[in-house]
Amino acid sequence: MFRKAALIISGLLLCSLQVYAVAPLITDDTGTQGKDKYQLEVDYAGGVTRQYPGQQITTTLTYGVVGTVDVILSLPYNWHTILWEGSPFNSYDGFNDTTLQVKWRVFESKPAGLSFALKPSITFPSGNEANGFGTGKICEGVMLLATEKWEHGACHCNVGYYHNAFNMEQDNETLQHNLWHASIATEVNMTKNLKSAADIGIDTNAVNAYTANPVYILGGLSYSVTDNLDLDIGVKGRLNNVATPTTFLAGLTSRF
Repeated sequence: MFRKAALIISGLLLCSLQVYAVAPLITDDTGTQGKDKYQLEVDYAGGVTRQYPGQQITTTLTYGVVGTVDVILSLPYNWHTILWEGSPFNSYDGFNDTTLQVKWRVFESKPAGLSFALKPSITFPSGNEANGFGTGKICEGVMLLATEKWEHGACHCNVGYYHNAFNMEQDNETLQHNLWHASIATEVNMTKNLKSAADIGIDTNAVNAYTANPVYILGGLSYSVTDNLDLDIGVKGRLNNVATPTTFLAGLTSRF
């Protein structure tokens, strides 16, 4: 029970809600790829303190069905180390659950720079829930996205709900089934190829025993090497004691 709970908490601290936004942000924008266009993202997240040792690499493939609709497939791979009295106790790694999302931009006013999108998602049990990788059942959620663009940057807002179902009885007893997310982010065009980004948000605490909800803050940079290749780095910190202290973020985005 101890090993199982520690694995779940470590994974949820890295990414407590399946958002999969434009790196390094957690808050997503309303942008889509365009008809028959693809985007491949490889994103890394790793705890940099001994208190929460864990790492995750997420591979995300996006396909533009039409100009306003994308289909997004994401598969995370996780490493977790269990600590006992401050020392490593055991380590586990494996694929987590696979998430399929659809982003549909339902409204856009180009003169005002304002747009809205819906992003429903479904998560399939591709991970081993007995080792803390996934829930063992199909889960679903939906996110409302809003983006306001201006000459030198953009602002994004997200509000979403995610429903967890668990295959293991102990997970049903100790973990939340209903998760909420709210966040806001800004991007500023510093140069032609360089953007700075800031993100702040709150999530439902995934553990039933905790009443406080984690609040995060994130800062990062994104550099366009070419028109179709971006590199990004970021640092995610906490604004209260139940959020992850520090997480390092890095990623690569290719469009074709």
